[in-house]
Amino acid sequence: MEQKLVILGGGESGVGTAVLGLQKGYNVFVSDKGNIKEKYKKVLISNNIDFEENQHTESKILNADVVMKSPGIPDKVDLILKLKKQNIPVISEIEFAAQYTDATIVGITGSNGKTTTTLLTHHILKNADLNAGIAGNIGDSFALQVAENDYENYVLEISSFQLDGIESFNSHIAILTNITPDHLDRYDYKFENYIASKFRITKNQTETDYLIYDADDEVINNWLKKNKTKAKLVPFSLEKELKYGAYIKDKNIIINLNKDTIQMPLSALSIKGKHNTKNAMAATMAAQLLKVRKQSIKESLSSFEGAEHRLENVAKIKDVHYINDSKATNVNATFYALECMDKQTVWIVGGVDKGNDYTDLLPLVREKVKAIVCLGVDNEKIKSTFGNVVDIIVETAGAEEAVKVSYKLAERGEVVLLSPACASFDLFDNYEDRGRQFKNAVRNL
Repeated sequence: MEQKLVILGGGESGVGTAVLGLQKGYNVFVSDKGNIKEKYKKVLISNNIDFEENQHTESKILNADVVMKSPGIPDKVDLILKLKKQNIPVISEIEFAAQYTDATIVGITGSNGKTTTTLLTHHILKNADLNAGIAGNIGDSFALQVAENDYENYVLEISSFQLDGIESFNSHIAILTNITPDHLDRYDYKFENYIASKFRITKNQTETDYLIYDADDEVINNWLKKNKTKAKLVPFSLEKELKYGAYIKDKNIIINLNKDTIQMPLSALSIKGKHNTKNAMAATMAAQLLKVRKQSIKESLSSFEGAEHRLENVAKIKDVHYINDSKATNVNATFYALECMDKQTVWIVGGVDKGNDYTDLLPLVREKVKAIVCLGVDNEKIKSTFGNVVDIIVETAGAEEAVKVSYKLAERGEVVLLSPACASFDLFDNYEDRGRQFKNAVRNL
């Protein structure tokens, strides 16, 4: 008797899961509350996969054997609650796809630095000629790659929403970059719920697996003191010397895993800033655990170009530097960005506030920000937090207007930084759309 797989959400992860489900003999049905994009519709039609859009027909969904839901759908919507009441498993794409691959998985999560660490890890593995795919929150769907490729390794960027939908999924090497308050609107505004979600990455790890983590992160350290993981702990730190793991000494990164030491000058890293030093440490240790040669790792670290929309240099116009950090969708990511600024800055900020507390940014804003350009529908919290600190605060209603205002405010030798600290859904499709609109507006100046 073939099992019925229902997929909620006809985007990248949903359509990838549909193709893999069909290949594995499931009766597949895809349901999307909104429009399904043409490129995804074509895949469903060419594979004869049954689907609906702009509605969820409950009679076709509540008879599922298993449901894969898109990470964008909250657990608390009525339909999900009804499925759970009927004890129908509701899982994420990574849970579904992982059961059909024997590949070694490097799973990367954290509030910030996930994308850069994922891209860098994949870059190192590929340069070392390891057969490695990259997926999760990034690139092509993990499920689609499992259906169509035969990778021996996967580097997966995994969000807390995807981790919420795992049961047996496991990463041989898990990386936890950091934990700061984010997405609290999805976690009852309780930080501890979000922390628990992130630590699901180590839930199924055994003694032969590894958990690479930031030993300077108080939240992570507190969790590890109170809870047990079977995985071997692999720490990295900018603040202290470690007997095992990665640390800084005399402006060198030292990585010491089982008497196999890598030493590399900080200046040789292609990506700058303290947070990127940590990302590089994590990626390097993952590669070393996968037996990549030291020389190959060093070459990759100096040739890596970084992630789009993450402290991305866009242009220099009239000696003003324009930087796109649209991927900074929370306060901590923007903290890193402002920390990297060594010139007076016109800061473009705002969007959908996910329960942000901006007070951590006050010292940096006092020191570095000469003007704030708001790019969001509701800017009251930004104005009330920074009104006494920054003389000029201007509200704008789109990327083009924000860039034109910033152009007028910035003087030679200064920086215009888009680092919103917020989600983008009030004025844009997503952070990529926001970043691209910003870049286009800069190039049209």
